Amino acid sequence: MPQREVLEVDALFVGAGPAGLGGAIYLSRLLKKSGRTVSIAVIEKAKEVGAHSLSGAVVDPKALIELLIPDEELRLKSQKDGSYLKIFSEMGVPIEGVVDEDYIYFLTESDAVTLPFTLKPLHNKGYLIISLAKLTRWLARTAEKEGIDVFTGFPAVGILANNGRIGGVRTGDKGVDKHSNPKSNYEPGVDITAKVTVICEGTRGHLYRQLNDIYLLDQYKNKQVYATGVKEIWEFPRGSIPPNRVIHTMGWPLKSDAFGGGFIYSMGDNKLCIGFVIGLDYHDPFLDAHYEFQRFKAHPKIASILDGGKMIEYGAKTIPEGGWYSLPRLFMPGCLIAGDTGGLLDAMRLKGVHLAMKSGMLAAETIAEALEKDDYSDAQMSKYERAVFNSYIGKELYKSRGFKQGFAKHGFWIGLLNAGFAQIRGGAGFVRRHMIPGHLMMKTVRGYYGNGAVKPERMKFDNKLTFSKLEDVYYAGTIHDEDSPCHLIVKEPDICVNRCTQEYGNPCQYFCPASVYEFLLPEGDAKGRLQINFSNCVHCKTCDIMDPYGIIRWVPPEGGGGPAYKEL
Repeated sequence: MPQREVLEVDALFVGAGPAGLGGAIYLSRLLKKSGRTVSIAVIEKAKEVGAHSLSGAVVDPKALIELLIPDEELRLKSQKDGSYLKIFSEMGVPIEGVVDEDYIYFLTESDAVTLPFTLKPLHNKGYLIISLAKLTRWLARTAEKEGIDVFTGFPAVGILANNGRIGGVRTGDKGVDKHSNPKSNYEPGVDITAKVTVICEGTRGHLYRQLNDIYLLDQYKNKQVYATGVKEIWEFPRGSIPPNRVIHTMGWPLKSDAFGGGFIYSMGDNKLCIGFVIGLDYHDPFLDAHYEFQRFKAHPKIASILDGGKMIEYGAKTIPEGGWYSLPRLFMPGCLIAGDTGGLLDAMRLKGVHLAMKSGMLAAETIAEALEKDDYSDAQMSKYERAVFNSYIGKELYKSRGFKQGFAKHGFWIGLLNAGFAQIRGGAGFVRRHMIPGHLMMKTVRGYYGNGAVKPERMKFDNKLTFSKLEDVYYAGTIHDEDSPCHLIVKEPDICVNRCTQEYGNPCQYFCPASVYEFLLPEGDAKGRLQINFSNCVHCKTCDIMDPYGIIRWVPPEGGGGPAYKEL
């Protein structure tokens, strides 16, 4: 049996997203500036950097400017006169456009009303339209030029402790069959030890959950709430669509008891990204984000925008929407939490990339000081959290602290009123801050539809404008070794058959945007069974979040498995 290898580094970033890569690059430059050389590593579970990166994404550029233009005088000048765009172009930063058209539509079933003004939190003019998959790949190349080790296909599955502090992570084994037995190509995972570890593994992090069990990071805080976003890339003949245009929508097809909306962003003059986001605190057990997205595209206004195009890529992910009151403790001895893992996303502005990147950079500053002092204590690590709260991260999240509660408790119209009220009260709405986990908001079939409920009739997909989940999953490029352990753990499978069928109608069939969960009903009186098609999984973790019984657990699959996003 092969021996487990040990890799020692000074600083380890878990997750090659904007927080991990931005933090690693910034740390490298800080230490070089002070004449120090240390070992920095970034690990990523995907086969290649960017393959699991998905965002809108219209990005506030300030964190990227700070990261890529270290000279303060030049940075301030370029921000003021906009010349940072030329600098970015010369550096090869992948930018799809700079927003100069900004619209909000309120949709009814057959019409679209253009709001005569852009709500201030959704003002995007001058912001960057990017593909997060492309940007993270570019950042990874930049990191490697800095001498940073970027390891792909390395999912972190466990925390390593060292003398009362976090001392690194263990990565997953490779070459294990579906019965958890080693195959001929078996390789044990690597123990990567580090003086400081930054957990930036994305939403609903596997390592974060382990740390929370030990350190009670979210104690006395609102429970985090989430949203699921589904997205496609469409390609058109070159020059046939207006560049630099951003559209957001609200209203149809969602009912007023669900929170969400659509978005359409130009990517150059021949591509659009289009998506739909739904808060995971809805009541309808049959609500299906992917299906609502297809209905959204079939709206006359949206269909006219997509006319002449071809869908070329699909993906889905979850985002944290709890905001200020749901922020966990962001530090432990030898460990920091950054990006979406820490809930650092402004749901009111629909912005998280710049906050994630800035959090990684603030983590780098704390790490640089810790390495200088050889001090990785709780007291030293706590400086990071204070820096986060004192930066524009804290200011933005505090300003939007009252945004989500109204929608979660009272639906769209009261939520919108609460959000407007919060704007004139410095972020404090009239709805109390307490929120329960979103999955507890789901009602039973009888509770939502009444006695004698039947599943709503579904539209048929034409595979030109609208697509089934299985068709869309093909365009996500997702692959898992089917002779490997299932990474979707149902802790009490009997509940699925004996309770969930009757109470909730097996909602995993609907809330999963990748057709992973399939409830099979045999002929006769025999009970059905849940089939898990884990090879379809796009790693969004909606099931881990929204299962009404809380019995589904997403764990990292074998390294390299999952979607293969190119431009999402």
